[in-house]
Amino acid sequence: MEVAIGQLFTGLSLGSILLLAALGLSLTFGQMGVINMAHGEFIMAGCYTTFVVQQVIHATGAALIVSLFAGFLVGGLLGAALEMGLIRWMYDRPLDTLLVTFGVGLILQQLARNIFGAPAKNVVAPEWLSGGLTIAGTVVPKTRLFILVLAVVAVAVLAVALKATPLGRRIRAVVQNRGLAETSGVSSRVTDVSTFFIGSGLAAVAGVALTLIGSTSPTIGQSYLVDAFLVVVIGGLGQIKGTVLAAFALGLLNSFIEYSTTASVAKVIVFVLIVIFLQVRPQGLFTVRTRSLA
Repeated sequence: MEVAIGQLFTGLSLGSILLLAALGLSLTFGQMGVINMAHGEFIMAGCYTTFVVQQVIHATGAALIVSLFAGFLVGGLLGAALEMGLIRWMYDRPLDTLLVTFGVGLILQQLARNIFGAPAKNVVAPEWLSGGLTIAGTVVPKTRLFILVLAVVAVAVLAVALKATPLGRRIRAVVQNRGLAETSGVSSRVTDVSTFFIGSGLAAVAGVALTLIGSTSPTIGQSYLVDAFLVVVIGGLGQIKGTVLAAFALGLLNSFIEYSTTASVAKVIVFVLIVIFLQVRPQGLFTVRTRSLA
């Protein structure tokens, strides 16, 4: 029983990390259709932002809170710059966006090496996140619980923003029918930049969370990029609820399979199951409803 509970929390922990990594991608890829291969580097930007903030603010608790807001801002500005500088010219050319953003990702990785060096950087977790809590006989690290709570809060804030704010309504209008939204007075350019800002900012928040469980390197974002894309595709393009369900489902599935095999074998099995699922339901768990006549 304790083993099952331990694997359950391991799966939820992995799912929360996948969710944070995929949440921003569900906007830029799921809703806008942009294959942003630099998304992993926005995660990396959040990691290094946390490292820099902690060098300035030595109180680790305050540094973590400041890093969440600073990381969101840094990632958001990088995403907005990418959209305005390159992506805006390629919305109807998905292959070009893939190649261009892949190149941008390599540039950002090299820039990180030039600024911070190749060796990995470590961030010290606050004292109130040290140790663990005993739940049903299983010790769960507080850092993992914090990431789980952070993921839930991020989803809740994003869902409310998309449903109840003017910006959220504009984003949904442009996704459903760009032409009709523009004739109704909605600026698709402002909406596109805002969507990229939010999606990239959320990626950086994921990077802030990752510093609590491991070291930071220029390639850290690439470790989560493919999994983030899989989560978005399985959940259904543009579907936040699908992203949430897919992230935790993959986390739990990987956790329980890995317990009886190995990490490498578990990844292979999970990938095969994903392929089978997409053969049966290629549109993912949920589909977005649009008013487009095309």
